[in-house]
Amino acid sequence: MSERWTRAVLRFRVPVLLCWLAVLAVGVAASLHLTPLLSNTFTVPGTDSDRARTILADSFGERPDGVFTVVFPVRHSSDRALRARLERRLAAAARIVPTGHATTLQASGGVLYGDIDTTLDLQHAKGYTTALRRVLRGSPAALVTGQPAIQHDLEPILSADLRRGEEVALPIALLVLVTVFGLSLVVLIPFLFAACTITGTLAAVYAAAHAFTMVSYVTNLVELIGLGLAVDYSLLIVYRFREELARDTEPADDAVVRTMATAGRAVVFSGATVAIGLALLLFVPVPFIRSLGVGGFLVPLASIAAAATLQPALLSVFGRRGARRVPVAALLRSRLGIRLPVLPGTIDVDSGFWARLARAIMRRPVAFLAVGAAILIAAAVPAAFLQITPGSISALPGHAASVQGLALLRANAGAGALTPTEVVVDAGAPGRARTAPVHAAVERLSDLIFHDPEALVTATGKAAPYVDPSGRYARVIVEGRHDYGDEASQAFVHRLRGTLVPAAHFPTGVRVYAGGAPPQGVDYLSRSYSRLPWLVLGALVLTYLVLLRGFRSLVLPLKAVLLNLLSVAAVYGLLVVVFRWGVGAHLLGLYHVPQIEGWIPIFLFAMLFGLSMDYEVFLVTRMRESWDHVHDNARAVAHGLERTGRIVTAAAVIMVAAFSGFVAGQVAGLQEFGVGLSLAVLVDATVVRACLVPALMAILDRYNWWLPARVARLARVQDSQA
Repeated sequence: MSERWTRAVLRFRVPVLLCWLAVLAVGVAASLHLTPLLSNTFTVPGTDSDRARTILADSFGERPDGVFTVVFPVRHSSDRALRARLERRLAAAARIVPTGHATTLQASGGVLYGDIDTTLDLQHAKGYTTALRRVLRGSPAALVTGQPAIQHDLEPILSADLRRGEEVALPIALLVLVTVFGLSLVVLIPFLFAACTITGTLAAVYAAAHAFTMVSYVTNLVELIGLGLAVDYSLLIVYRFREELARDTEPADDAVVRTMATAGRAVVFSGATVAIGLALLLFVPVPFIRSLGVGGFLVPLASIAAAATLQPALLSVFGRRGARRVPVAALLRSRLGIRLPVLPGTIDVDSGFWARLARAIMRRPVAFLAVGAAILIAAAVPAAFLQITPGSISALPGHAASVQGLALLRANAGAGALTPTEVVVDAGAPGRARTAPVHAAVERLSDLIFHDPEALVTATGKAAPYVDPSGRYARVIVEGRHDYGDEASQAFVHRLRGTLVPAAHFPTGVRVYAGGAPPQGVDYLSRSYSRLPWLVLGALVLTYLVLLRGFRSLVLPLKAVLLNLLSVAAVYGLLVVVFRWGVGAHLLGLYHVPQIEGWIPIFLFAMLFGLSMDYEVFLVTRMRESWDHVHDNARAVAHGLERTGRIVTAAAVIMVAAFSGFVAGQVAGLQEFGVGLSLAVLVDATVVRACLVPALMAILDRYNWWLPARVARLARVQDSQA
């Protein structure tokens, strides 16, 4: 970060602080009104399932993601008088929902169930859940479920999970900061930094939510990821500020300038790598993934902006007096007689754990490289067994009323009753769907589906609700035997599109679209992962270019990118071990599921590819500083590891604490995400950063810093050749 910029910020530090105070106020106000704008929808524009959804809404007066299902547990489902009375209750309830109309009740086992069809999207339909439950009160009890009700019940669960996560993360972060800085006022700086960046990001998300759909998870993602990044970045800058103050007695603002030119510059490059990975999600043509990318992308952007403006202003305000330290261990020992254990990395850097580790790696770099690589490869092997799902409604907390209704419906009517496949036939002209050739083809398709092993119930006909009023569209409704995200359900969608529809021999000009939750889930995965190779390639290239400028080397960015790919693969493998194979899942209170939710590998890759660069940037830039002074690779590598070991370990502990907030939640997808992030930080801060990086750099020796003059000119960086 340039000296001119930092001195300008210091000159206008009061206006800078006032601006961030305004951001804080606006962000708090925006966060209070954000939840009603959020919803989890897996629609994929331009796909067959989306065309079917549009036809169902426009011509049949219903929209799959806006349909409520009402389940009545009864003793005698064949009682006609009871059924008629409950149908009247259902019809009365449907009238309170705009565009709502009730279907005929169906009987299965010990339940009667029916739908309230609407043309509302999920975001607006969820708001009528409470009113429906109020109107449907009576005997027998009515359980309101369906996607809108589940979305409605999910929101307080996510809020409770966020509070629980903060209760885990904040005390640990405070403990680590006090351990590092002692009883010092600068302990407050990372929390002030985090508060401003998180609320600023939420304000931006609030604005974005008015333009397009934002997922319900975004608040949790912003607050917990934002907490981890902000506290880490601020911690590293404050730590370097303390070092600079200890060097001489010059004015504190001079120490701020030197700090921002070193640690501040590293933070900006680190934040840029995180932002690059998440920005690439904006090019995935799936609203769910794209909205996650928006929320995630805004977090590092806010952190970069705060690091360049708020951080130097706060350092200047706190100054030398605020940086004075009262060691906690000494205070407790002198006042209370309490002795705290000395952890690795908390002792003198010239003779402590990190110094000994650095010397050991310099002596046997090949051995350390072999051991570290073997650990990562072994962890990555289970990734070959990774299976993904668009989502699973059953992977939700069982205490929610909508989930209880779902469980009752699954037990009596089958897992696919709530999320049927809807095959929409577009005959091409009004009235043609009722003609003999088209109707015969629809009947053939219905018969073929009926004999498919996945189909439990198949329904079609010549009149409403199977043919629209214009007579142009017909449909076949299929209830499957499995949840919409299961492998069997996905396989059925592929058979339907690839085999069953062609075998029905529809007349020329007739088009058939597979809609409903199972086909929508298949389209969501297909469209998302079709762009994954380009996402990976873009992350590799852009990250390499950013690090080339940051490290001023051709070799070091390549090493960082390759190690990052290996660590991401290791995290994928560990997710399989924990969630699919169940190793440690029960002990940690995690879900034991056969499949990982489809957004997890994509978002994890984007997040991890930037996040894993954090400690790499902090470590290597410190080595770079030493190399520029002594031009001795062994001394530069050892010095960088010694000087960053303690503080990066503290930063990693804070990051894991923040991400553990996801693990403490009740939603399977966020648990998977939190475990993935936490494991990634642990792997990166131990195996990669403390073992593989210094070992490789010891082996590469002077080639670490190779940057030909021509490349230096093209990249507009200073030639680093000795």
